[in-house]
Amino acid sequence: MDFIDEIHQKSTTVTICDLDRLSTKTPSSTSASPQGRIKLFGTILYQKNRYFFLYLSLQFSRVNMASLRFILCCVLVNCACATIVSHDGRAITIDGHRRVLLSGSIHYPRSTPEMWPDHIKKGKEGGLDAIETYVFWNAHEPTRRQYDFSGKLDLIRFLKTIQDEGLYGVLRIRPYACAEGITGFPVWLHNMPRMVFRTTNKAFMDEIQNFTTMIVDMVMKEKLFASQGGPIILAQIENEYGNIMGPYGEAGESYIKLCANMAQALNVGVPWIICQQNYAPQPMLNICNGFYCDNFTPNNLNTPKMWTENWTGWFKQWGGKNPHRTTEDVAFSVARFFQRGGTFNNYYMYHRGTNFDRSAGGPYITTSYDYDAPLDEYGNLNQPKYGHLKQLHDVLHSMEKTLTYGNISTIDFGNSASATIYTTQEGYSCFFGNGNENSDATISFRGESYVVPAWSVTILPDCKTEAYNTAKITTQTSMMVKKPNEAEDDPSTLKWSWRPENMDNFVLRGKGESTNTQLFDQKVVSNDQSDYLWYMTTVKFRKRDPFMGKNMSLRVNSTAHVLRVFVNGKHIVSQHAENEKFHYVFEKDAKFKSGRNVIFLLSITVGLQNYGAFFESVPVGITGPIFIIGRNGDEIIVKDLSSHKWSYKTGLNGFENKLFKTESPSKWSFESVPLNRTMTWYKTTFKAPLGNDPVVVDLLGLGKGTAWVNGNNIGCYWLAFNSSSDGCSAKCNYRGAYYAEKYHVPRSFLITEGVNTLVLFEEMGGNPSLVNFQTTRVGSVCANVYEKNVIELSCDRKTISAIKFASFGNSDGNCGSFVKGTCEGSKNAVDILTKECIGKEKCSIDVTAEKFGVPDCSGVARRLPIEAIC
Repeated sequence: MDFIDEIHQKSTTVTICDLDRLSTKTPSSTSASPQGRIKLFGTILYQKNRYFFLYLSLQFSRVNMASLRFILCCVLVNCACATIVSHDGRAITIDGHRRVLLSGSIHYPRSTPEMWPDHIKKGKEGGLDAIETYVFWNAHEPTRRQYDFSGKLDLIRFLKTIQDEGLYGVLRIRPYACAEGITGFPVWLHNMPRMVFRTTNKAFMDEIQNFTTMIVDMVMKEKLFASQGGPIILAQIENEYGNIMGPYGEAGESYIKLCANMAQALNVGVPWIICQQNYAPQPMLNICNGFYCDNFTPNNLNTPKMWTENWTGWFKQWGGKNPHRTTEDVAFSVARFFQRGGTFNNYYMYHRGTNFDRSAGGPYITTSYDYDAPLDEYGNLNQPKYGHLKQLHDVLHSMEKTLTYGNISTIDFGNSASATIYTTQEGYSCFFGNGNENSDATISFRGESYVVPAWSVTILPDCKTEAYNTAKITTQTSMMVKKPNEAEDDPSTLKWSWRPENMDNFVLRGKGESTNTQLFDQKVVSNDQSDYLWYMTTVKFRKRDPFMGKNMSLRVNSTAHVLRVFVNGKHIVSQHAENEKFHYVFEKDAKFKSGRNVIFLLSITVGLQNYGAFFESVPVGITGPIFIIGRNGDEIIVKDLSSHKWSYKTGLNGFENKLFKTESPSKWSFESVPLNRTMTWYKTTFKAPLGNDPVVVDLLGLGKGTAWVNGNNIGCYWLAFNSSSDGCSAKCNYRGAYYAEKYHVPRSFLITEGVNTLVLFEEMGGNPSLVNFQTTRVGSVCANVYEKNVIELSCDRKTISAIKFASFGNSDGNCGSFVKGTCEGSKNAVDILTKECIGKEKCSIDVTAEKFGVPDCSGVARRLPIEAIC
């Protein structure tokens, strides 16, 4: 009796598949097999993170043996490679085992396919188990039913890159993404008749059903869900709706139920998550977003405590401060989350990324999507954040079984100090937490005394020995530097050509592409095809008109982010919204003549609103009213232009003629290149910087505009909008809750051998002569490590060339400004480090009194501060 003949005699334990009224063709027959019913059962053996089915048995009726052999082979092939993802109240389970999972957000459109493998590899080396990403609807479907999955939008390639690195994937299909730009909802959706976002509106639900189903079908076709043997272990529907759900009322509650039902019906075979949704319908898993989620409690006892977005910093805004979240505070938030029962943490963001093209949202989100993440915008390690979190990940992974299966008990020591003990039959693991922002805590536990610094968590995997403290950083700080472009003989001097933005064709005539007797929202007219929209009208005054002879001004009620005003071809003035006041009144004196006058207003958007209830209805552009005001002493005459015949034109001629393309046939002038001229195009050529270090272009001297390298849009710049000088001092205090000129040129945009082209469109006026290309790399590394720790110094593929400072004792200061203290080890620390580190790419140092000599520091904790040059 062969295997197929005997398996039906074996005992059964698990239903593997149930095929009802099956009709199939066998490899040996062209006719359909008899219809029947099959049930396949099997016992399960767990081995090396996979389930294998042994001792299979069948229940069947009226199915021939050829069909049975064919079906069984198919089932075995598919089932043997699948990963079973589920959950209980403690953790996500993978192949039946509870897991501690650490994940990081890397957004594929914010880098290039050539960069993805390096970013994902560094995530894995940093201790991540998974990579998380949104799916960006407005990027993939910019025009209804016209899709783009090319280049940096190649979602499938990105997911396969995650798979190639052996990591899990978390796919946030939503369709709304609160990602400060590529938000999910395309503008054409807003412009559909009777459309209301994020409600049970039929048109809206039909569109999200179409897009979500298409994405799921694409991913399933490539077998990328874990249930198919792929990397994706979790999928997400909707996003942070609970934060703004109140104004939607009952329609909001119905909408979220429809989203849940739609998601379940897609049968992806992995759990669905939904963040910031306290009333998430089952079986959706509601999870937390924020700077701290240790106090979060899921809405169902069978939902594990999970954190989708641990904000590693915050996004930048034009004119705003540079946000920074300290390494110690991020680590504290993670450790306290796991101390209080969490088992899944995702960093938002893990890689910072770049808002290329017009993808920056807002309003006023910068081109650099910084977020102070562990990997910087260019993919460099942001040390010490990357290394300090890696050490935390290693400790948490070492405690995985205890954290996911152990009984939990807590001791409250008062003054915000506590101990949490996880207990299993095999042993114990402990967290000592101190939430006090000002005072260190001394915790007595099982006969030992432990000092826990203010606002920190100490982790003891065996409840005896401190393995990690969130406030004690034992990894290096990397100081990045910019290097001139060594491929150029004189990298600071580029030869420029120029040409004006041609406005004559429509400005002098005051006619555009469409006309109407009312003022429209910019989104309605432009359909997000451009950041620029012209509003034009004509006004006639007779010689004896009451306005003539009076002082006249033009008053515009505006929601344009930037407004440029022209009267009769003359630029009057520009104005932009400030301090998040995007509805303002513009009024300036203007000269009107007897006869025909042409008024044209250029509305410029700098990222559309992307958050809040009914955010799609937030106006942008020039929605009026608009007045001409005449004054003569106390006499005031007002002329309302709001219902005049207005003409509209989307975009600028230079964009339409693709002046940014390398092969553009348009004529450029090398003569008398103008400085500080508005609405001007500039072009130059340059050689690609040598080596493999990331490349940036320094746009020093420019105002506001857009830059292209070899036809690739590297994003918007706005150097003229300076941020406040207020903010954190050179040394930021990590304690307490966190509140929240160089532009990246990916190497793949460059021509290694040959000439590269840089094109600028300058709106406000600037000086391009100061523009230059540079590379960014580690210039020096620093550390300030407590005794009895090991410090590793690394120059990131460069060699350590000098030791600038080293002293074992009680030295003070920061990286770049260390000074010796009152006590120092008897051995020369600089000589020791020079011998062990110079000429190497990395070196490890044991910080001990035996190595550096015993200093007399009178009870003060001894440290080894180091500064090394790369």
